[in-house]
Amino acid sequence: MISKGFTDGDSNRARNSRSRRDCMEVEGVSKNEVVISFGPEDLKGVNFSHNDALVIQARVANYDIIRVFVDSGSSANVIFKEALIYMDLQGYHLEAVDTSLFGFSGHVIYPEGEIVLPLTLGTRELKKTVMTTFTMVDALSSYNIILGPEAMNELRVVASTYHQKIKFPVGSRVGEVRGDRPSF
Repeated sequence: MISKGFTDGDSNRARNSRSRRDCMEVEGVSKNEVVISFGPEDLKGVNFSHNDALVIQARVANYDIIRVFVDSGSSANVIFKEALIYMDLQGYHLEAVDTSLFGFSGHVIYPEGEIVLPLTLGTRELKKTVMTTFTMVDALSSYNIILGPEAMNELRVVASTYHQKIKFPVGSRVGEVRGDRPSF
């Protein structure tokens, strides 16, 4: 790593100390920021030979939704029409969308609209809720929701497919959601 150029006679200790301090002082990040990490304790119950996608449960508009695919490569938060029908949100309002999505079965999908719903991750006192915009599509899927980078960034989610878990800050603590184990 290169930081701040030449040192003009500083000792190695002073340069190393300044370098560590400079690396920690990132604009917009508090020094009291909670550290999120994954360790051996996060591997309990995980099959080491897996190559599974990270699929979790989440609470959306007061419904417990299973088969929520955590996808940092997606361009949108997607809710499938079948899940929205199941939720039976009386009077929900879809905003019109002029863009299309690519990637479902290798072809273009035209969304039916967007809807803003509360998304909650975690349990008990270690949970976090944000209002999230979902793009609703009418397509067949193994999932009910695809959680994309927009919601993940807002919740400050750190995901690990290896550990089959997501973690996120809740005040000065860390909340987590373990991936659902495949039922087949």
